[in-house]
Amino acid sequence: MAPALLHLQNISLTFGGTPLLSGAELSVAPRERVCLIGRNGSGKSTLLKIAAGMIEADGGTRFVQPGATMRYLPQEPDFSGFATVLAYVQAGLDAGDEDSYRPQYLLNELGLTGEENPMQLSGGEARRAALARVMAPEPDILLLDEPTNHLDLPAIEWLENELNSMRSALVIISHDRRFLERLSRITCWLDRGISRRLEQGFDAFETWRDKVLEEEEIERHKLDRKIVAEEHWVRYGVTARRKRNVKRMALLGDMRQSVREQRKQTGLVKLAATEGEISGKLVAEAKNISKYYDNRAIVKNFSTRILRGDRIGIVGPNGAGKTTLISMLTGLLQPDEGEVRIGTNLQIATLDQKRASLDDNMSLRDALTGGGGDTVQVGDQKRHVMSYMKDFLFQTEQAGSPVGRLSGGERGRLGLAIILAAPSNLMVLDEPTNDLDLETLDLLQEMLGEYQGTVLLISHDRDFLDRTVDSVIVAEGEGLWSEYPGGYSDMLVQRGAGVESFTSGKMKAEAQKAASPPPAPEPVAAPKRKLSFKEKHALDTLPQRMAKLEGEIKRLTGVINDPKLYGKDPAAFDLASRQLTKAQGELRTAEEEWLELEMLREELGA
Repeated sequence: MAPALLHLQNISLTFGGTPLLSGAELSVAPRERVCLIGRNGSGKSTLLKIAAGMIEADGGTRFVQPGATMRYLPQEPDFSGFATVLAYVQAGLDAGDEDSYRPQYLLNELGLTGEENPMQLSGGEARRAALARVMAPEPDILLLDEPTNHLDLPAIEWLENELNSMRSALVIISHDRRFLERLSRITCWLDRGISRRLEQGFDAFETWRDKVLEEEEIERHKLDRKIVAEEHWVRYGVTARRKRNVKRMALLGDMRQSVREQRKQTGLVKLAATEGEISGKLVAEAKNISKYYDNRAIVKNFSTRILRGDRIGIVGPNGAGKTTLISMLTGLLQPDEGEVRIGTNLQIATLDQKRASLDDNMSLRDALTGGGGDTVQVGDQKRHVMSYMKDFLFQTEQAGSPVGRLSGGERGRLGLAIILAAPSNLMVLDEPTNDLDLETLDLLQEMLGEYQGTVLLISHDRDFLDRTVDSVIVAEGEGLWSEYPGGYSDMLVQRGAGVESFTSGKMKAEAQKAASPPPAPEPVAAPKRKLSFKEKHALDTLPQRMAKLEGEIKRLTGVINDPKLYGKDPAAFDLASRQLTKAQGELRTAEEEWLELEMLREELGA
């Protein structure tokens, strides 16, 4: 086994009287690919900064092999003192490498010229510049803290390929499962201050973690039972054998101390959407819509139909117009051409990418309560703000803290807490996975799976898209958009390519256009079909039947929601449950029949 380039041993660190790290270790040999995994707040970024020599631990040792080069990618790069992006990147080179071609090569690949003013970069551009700086010298060790944050899909996929081609050892912190699966070969799990190492990549981590936690729970139960047995002996047997059993008494004290000092795993975020009223079957329909900015087509001649319960992902490079498209599909923005028809009874909850709706100067308490009081309105119930905060892993002492002081992960959880409290039947999520840890992502995925409404999701997280959406709308370039059934991986198979930059998308569109066969002759129009009497009658009568069924469903729901009914009359409860299931099925059938007939009526122009 090759000697370690970097070795952290028995690292301890305390913040504000609370142990953050207590015996953490990290070892990196040449060309090893390590993913550093842990919950938000577990100390991952802190351990990486200790590895980089930016923070000194309270205890433990740090060893870096003499002569080994190391670069650290911060979450917030410092551009002060640099006139251009190229100068910033070149400053990261080793002495003697000033003539290296790599800074300009990496900037070109990442869509930057190098002449930009570093202080005027967007979040995505800043992350690209910082990546170019740490990758340019091809160091022996690359320490990467959330390298995919603010990157679009073309940049993420380019970064995967570039890192795979480098000889550098990697230590990566990321919430992007697909990114970790493709790059990591070793997993270091930081949990409750200590670290565990698995000689496999991230794809084996979750099974291993669950097994470790299960074994830990079994051992905890064994210890609890042993303490009970020892306490029984103390009460009934210690008097006669006091001198001979001093050691046994000491052992009991040690076991009690062990239980007190055990740091159980931090609780999980409690995610549950507040369901609104049922929307109409049709949520939105776009017909040949277009939108232009400065004579550039953002959306061009796009059509789609969104039905209740659909889960649609929208993907494309930064600047493609994903937010513009979703704003038109929800009625917030009018198209320049074409028509958008919005369904009935929509209750929309929106999580914007930059969390711009959060006032940095407002306290956490006021952000949740709407500016006053101690209660949060969660649907038709009132919750005390402190109780609701705990559902999202906020501490009570954070209630008065300004929102501007929250970390990225905390802002993400706060945004979710606000939108999930409001009743909704259409959830619009713009990059909801930003800064969330893997466990919270799992819970968000499960919550969306149980949500009865409709979901429109903008995301660069390929794994999350695969787990949550049933169709994907992709930017093709020049304002063209295409829709594919299935998740992101299904789209790759059908499209034959991932999300491309504007340039490659344009080239692909031109190639497809050039390869297209000449148009076929127009067919002779068939005699125009008309609605039958039966179809017309159904169109006229189905709305009344659906309204009647909805009233019956509401009545039966009220019956079975009576907490005393089951204990008082189980047979009546069972009957009402069966009637409710039947009415819900009849309503679905009626709605689908009406929708098919309505679509037919529109097609025939009747």
